Amino acid sequence: MIPIHHRYAVIGGHRVFYREAGSRDRPTVVLLHGFPTSSTMFRGILPLLAERWHVVAPDLLGFGLSDTPTLEEFPYSFDSLTDVTAGLLTEIGIERYALFVHDYGAPIGWRLALRDPDAVRAIVSQSGNAYNEGFQPEFFVPMRAYWQNPDLGTEQVVRDTLSLEVIRWMYLSGAPDETLIDPSLWVHDDDLLARPGNDLVQLTLFGDYATNLALYPAVQRYFRTTQVPLLAVWGRNDPVFGPAGALAFATDLPDAEVHLLDGGHFLLETALDDVASLVTNFFNKHL
Repeated sequence: MIPIHHRYAVIGGHRVFYREAGSRDRPTVVLLHGFPTSSTMFRGILPLLAERWHVVAPDLLGFGLSDTPTLEEFPYSFDSLTDVTAGLLTEIGIERYALFVHDYGAPIGWRLALRDPDAVRAIVSQSGNAYNEGFQPEFFVPMRAYWQNPDLGTEQVVRDTLSLEVIRWMYLSGAPDETLIDPSLWVHDDDLLARPGNDLVQLTLFGDYATNLALYPAVQRYFRTTQVPLLAVWGRNDPVFGPAGALAFATDLPDAEVHLLDGGHFLLETALDDVASLVTNFFNKHL
């Protein structure tokens, strides 16, 4: 079995945890996780990819085993999280890479690509939107209200997203078989999100998410201009980002591969073999 290394790097004065596996002589794949999890979500697919490629999977600041600086210590935004991710790649000597993005990882991946289009060789998006289509109302109606008017009333509804109950719902909703998903996953995520002061960090990122939608026109121009190879693999029952978000990639990338599988937001928990096969075939073509 390919050994997986668990490492830390200090970027901008903050300690960033990342998993690394595979030979440095091979093309690099960067795995970027979403809310509310960490690089733990890639624990199944990472060793499979590392048999053929060099794989790096960091935890964002405020998530997983990376530091959780306060709002006074770090200006949380998707721009600043991209700065840290880019800093980590520079620190460990990664100049060109493919991306596998999920949820929050997508807007960070899009920013990396916009900053240096030549660095990104191919993209896999698993429930990572780049279009306005597919935002599921149950999750995003209260979020949009918070973007428009972040007062105590809208904040409380959004704050509930940080609860163990909602995190559990994100894992289980849309899953074809709930017993395939380890309950320790949402307990682990909840414990890490509950670190002192992290509620304010997460509320800040919820508020800043609106900037990602404003960035979509630039991302779509990037797609049209570069025709970057892209695979969208999505749970057709995803309660956060619906299948329309996956199908929309074909608007600007007519050669994009789009696959809708039976599953929810955390597709790797219930359809690992199918996703790994699609991703491996895609990277075999383009790396």
